[in-house]
Amino acid sequence: MAKLKVYNMKKEAVGDISLNDLVFDADYNEPLIHQVVVALHNNARQGTKSTLTRSEVNASKKKLYRQKGTGGARHDERSAPQFDGGGVVFAPKPRDFSQKINKKMRDIAFSSALSQKIRQNEVFILDEVKFADNKTKSASEFLKTFGLNKRTMILTNGKDEGVIRATGNIQKVSCEDVMLLNVAQVVENTYLVFTKDAIKKLEEAYV
Repeated sequence: MAKLKVYNMKKEAVGDISLNDLVFDADYNEPLIHQVVVALHNNARQGTKSTLTRSEVNASKKKLYRQKGTGGARHDERSAPQFDGGGVVFAPKPRDFSQKINKKMRDIAFSSALSQKIRQNEVFILDEVKFADNKTKSASEFLKTFGLNKRTMILTNGKDEGVIRATGNIQKVSCEDVMLLNVAQVVENTYLVFTKDAIKKLEEAYV
């Protein structure tokens, strides 16, 4: 069982927490993490982009002018791609970008990414996260105390409106319900800050 320190808001150690090795001490599997992250991003794409080809443009199909003798370039109908309002070459059409990733692959990639974060000392566990009057100033002081000067995600047990409000105007800081955390968020944030209740809830969900 891996052991991590539990801190208060002043970065004072107030205890330890034991975490299950199956979730928080998995081998690092970068290819699988990359595959799952790409799939998550692709599954989020709408794929609704659509433009008209020259055959779909509502314009006259008559040749603009005779082929020779005008001194100008040779052109066909007005819907040709070189004209404003003409069709688009290789026009994008609606498509499905989704990629299938099974649950076992997602779980392994998640544990692998989270375990690597812990090994790199980029995970902090707090007994609780509360900001005075839910003010941005209090959140900024907390981040400075812990040296969280890069992209940071605060994970709470359920949606915490107070934390969301306090961090909402701070760039590169976000707050999320721990049960909505995914592999892409683990990889894309430099630091992860869990409440003690949140990381235990996460552990129960994956063991």
